Amino acid sequence: MRPLAGATLVVCLLLPGCSRTSAARAAPPAGAAPAAANPAAPVARIDGRPVTEGELLTEAASALAAVENRYGEEIHGVKARALDALVARRLLEDRARKEGMTVEALLNREVRSKVPEPDEVALRSVYEQTKATRAVPPYPEVRAEIAGFVKNQSYESLRAAYVSRLRAEAAVEILLPPYLPPRIEVKPNGPALGDPKAPVTLVEFSDYECTFCSGAEPTVKRVLAEYPGKVRLVFQPFPLSIHPHAAKASEAALCAGEQGKYGEMHDKLFANQEELEVGNLKAHARALGLDGPAFDRCLDSGRYAPAVSASRALGESLGLNSTPTFFVNGRTLTGVQPFERFREVIEYELSHSPR
Repeated sequence: MRPLAGATLVVCLLLPGCSRTSAARAAPPAGAAPAAANPAAPVARIDGRPVTEGELLTEAASALAAVENRYGEEIHGVKARALDALVARRLLEDRARKEGMTVEALLNREVRSKVPEPDEVALRSVYEQTKATRAVPPYPEVRAEIAGFVKNQSYESLRAAYVSRLRAEAAVEILLPPYLPPRIEVKPNGPALGDPKAPVTLVEFSDYECTFCSGAEPTVKRVLAEYPGKVRLVFQPFPLSIHPHAAKASEAALCAGEQGKYGEMHDKLFANQEELEVGNLKAHARALGLDGPAFDRCLDSGRYAPAVSASRALGESLGLNSTPTFFVNGRTLTGVQPFERFREVIEYELSHSPR
């Protein structure tokens, strides 16, 4: 069979998270330690007047905290995945020992023997999806490789299901503590939902044209539903420059808030992300039963444009460059996070709350 340029890429493109391996970062020499920063040390001079290391660190504090958070979260993720693999291996070894066989024999019996042969329709589907994104060799030349890929995916899925059964039978207890991002001082000024005295404040920086932001909404609503009186939500508009209608949509939500329907407009905007022109915003207001002329005057006047700009400036001062970004009592969670991740941080905050 003629080699396929980047053969595994034919099917790799179809997997979320599948990518080329990036070059390793250069590591410092063994035993090397960074020099302690001297706050008084000059890092620049302006007409002979120094700009000090301390001033630099103060200026960059929020952005540096965001970088450190991403790094810490990545480290914790590596440890958590490694722990899952270690637990799985121990469970398989224990079961194989009880049954007097090798782990390989156990997997052959419980998993590999149950992997179905992929049918032609499934193989063709994988091929056509890949072909739609890049040039690929003729189907007969890559059929065997695609079949191997599909079978391996089935094997991994069945293996994970089998390990899950073993975990349930063994009552595995994970004691690795959750990753807690460093706390950043956040002074929200956006519209809020929930008890002002709630021990946990969830600040959400979001953009009405951002599909990831709309994807995070069900999780946010679940958080509020499962922690009544304990979590307060503050919404901070953070319209990105790549979204031309996001800023005006943020104003529309605030204008609706004048008539007591901020939440309703908030939901309406996320549910209609392709309809955020000014005319659409006015139509949404009427669909929600708002006083149309009053809403129009508010929106056309740009009354809330300064508030939206201030909210964006607040986010930028915290080092934000993407949406959605959340702060749980000042602890950063970036992107579309599962509910379980919010629960980990919220439960920690509640357990350490003075209330």
